[in-house]
Amino acid sequence: MTFWQSVLAFLDSSMETPASFGWFHLLWLALTFLVLIPLLRFPKRQEDAHIRRVVLFTAIAVTVLEVYKQINYSFSYEDGIVFDYQWYAFPFQFCSTPMYIGLLAGLTKKGKLHESLCAYLATYALFAGLAVMIYPNDVFISTIGINIQTMICHGSMITIAIYLFATGYVKLSHRTILKAMPVFAVTVGMAAVMNEIAYRVGLLETETFNMFFISPYCDPSLLVYSDVQRAVPFPWCLVIYILGFTAAAYLVLLIAMGIGALIKKLRPAAVAVK
Repeated sequence: MTFWQSVLAFLDSSMETPASFGWFHLLWLALTFLVLIPLLRFPKRQEDAHIRRVVLFTAIAVTVLEVYKQINYSFSYEDGIVFDYQWYAFPFQFCSTPMYIGLLAGLTKKGKLHESLCAYLATYALFAGLAVMIYPNDVFISTIGINIQTMICHGSMITIAIYLFATGYVKLSHRTILKAMPVFAVTVGMAAVMNEIAYRVGLLETETFNMFFISPYCDPSLLVYSDVQRAVPFPWCLVIYILGFTAAAYLVLLIAMGIGALIKKLRPAAVAVK
């Protein structure tokens, strides 16, 4: 067995499904923040081109892991090699968008579009990453590789967001959420179109396809938003969805602004002590 075959065999092996705040969860939670140490120290002067490369390479790594996940979900080997694509795992959920946005942000030059993409990574993606990394119970399964994949992908959302704020590349400002909101609205719109297409072509007759969990043709399953879906006509559901997640992302931004202000206040005192 070659090295890569051994790696793939290990990743495809089983483990006891991790529990929230168990050793596996806490390990990856710690690694998420430890990665920031080398990112912020080397090089000491963070040039724009370097920051874009960090964002791009992170997005590429996450994309590779997503491809692995899709292959893992789609192939079975018990009765020969059998391919059966799992449409429920199609990679365009809210937590999948930083992968695409990161690729675009890493490949675009500075300008309004680039700033909006990075603002999205520092706000909405930060909220999504924190939500899963704080309470990851629903994302854990019994396959080692998929658990590692989901921790790296969600953890990277936190790492990149903090990195963008800490380097000053994304400003700790109220205007940041205004720059990010159009990007989120576009991704929600794309998800709604995909859900409609899935319904029109008859995919839902045999498969589950519910991007962003907002499809009016699937049973409501998203916490809190499910009640909205049952009570409000669909077009207005999207508006409430966008505003609700924007409020959550803005709250995360406000917390980041508060932490940033506290660090600035403490820094002169630390220098004075030296």
